[in-house]
Amino acid sequence: MDDTTGTLDEALERIHISGPERDGWLSNHAPMAVEALVRHGQASAVHRWLDRYRPKLEEMPGTVSPVTARNWREALGDPRRVADWTAYFERRVTDSPWRDVLAEWWPRLLPGIAAGATHPVIRVGHSVRTLLAGEESAPRVRELAHALGYWAARHQPLPALVPLGPAPSAAAALDRVPLIADRSGGVRDRFAQLTGFPDWPAPGRNTLAGPGRDSVPGLAQETVPGLARETVGPEAARSALRELVRASTHRYATHAHGEPIMLVHAATAPNAVLRTLPALPGELWAPSLHAAWAASAAVTAAYAPREGSPVPAPAGGAPDAGELFARAAAHGDDHTIKFTDTALDVGDALAFSAARRAIELNPPAFWSDPA
Repeated sequence: MDDTTGTLDEALERIHISGPERDGWLSNHAPMAVEALVRHGQASAVHRWLDRYRPKLEEMPGTVSPVTARNWREALGDPRRVADWTAYFERRVTDSPWRDVLAEWWPRLLPGIAAGATHPVIRVGHSVRTLLAGEESAPRVRELAHALGYWAARHQPLPALVPLGPAPSAAAALDRVPLIADRSGGVRDRFAQLTGFPDWPAPGRNTLAGPGRDSVPGLAQETVPGLARETVGPEAARSALRELVRASTHRYATHAHGEPIMLVHAATAPNAVLRTLPALPGELWAPSLHAAWAASAAVTAAYAPREGSPVPAPAGGAPDAGELFARAAAHGDDHTIKFTDTALDVGDALAFSAARRAIELNPPAFWSDPA
């Protein structure tokens, strides 16, 4: 983490007095956005960005009763318990190494990857990236506790899904995702309509090279949506996950017009999983891949338009990575910042075009500059 100013830690301390949501269910994007801003050389803009974002923050809700090692199952997926869950994980990361806590809880939370429209897993991914790349300061470790607590409180498995036949690639699988019929409701109503996805990675594309789901300790057996009949070894799983992030980022360039805010999560959710893999035991990589595919497919099914559109050519030439992210930072929208961050991870011309589409299609966060 190239942050010698202490800006990220200061920002996280400001954010941690707030809850993970506002207005009952809208996610607090501040910790994810400021991590991306600092990572890409925009630390000087962080506190000003937070000052402008402050009206969207709400205080952490009150506690109900403590979450413990004995009662956690009854509290899982109860958003009223978000403060209880956050306090639980703050205790855990104080008493144990954060990697141990993550390895224990990742398989428990993974079946609920759709929680909060995938925002909790995305928040975890930003947090883990920071911890892996730099100093494990108290605010950064606490941020992981807040992210895990949010995920546990909003834990939401997808409906039972039927495999609809193999797809040869991630791009082909995304193209074959059946779109839901009724788009009048919110994300939970839309996800409830899901019935099946293409089977990707296709069975037989990779040979078994690691433990299957049944042998992974702590992994919920009944609800890993979209889990293929066969599993792959850790490195094959990481390779496939990179393919999925690339394909979903590219697809945004041609399909973002359908719903430019929500469709960013088809790419940022699997990328959050990809960022987390190095902190996880290898036997969790294949289940992580399949859950990430289910999350990306769910967002695609719920929000993608039926037809793509041509990718507009950049006016005045294509920007480099630094210029592109600077444009996203100036734009200010949290989803646009996070998606551009993912597009820079992919790093090719079509990914950069997708980031430009996010900047073009999403409304700027700050309509006037008080300075």
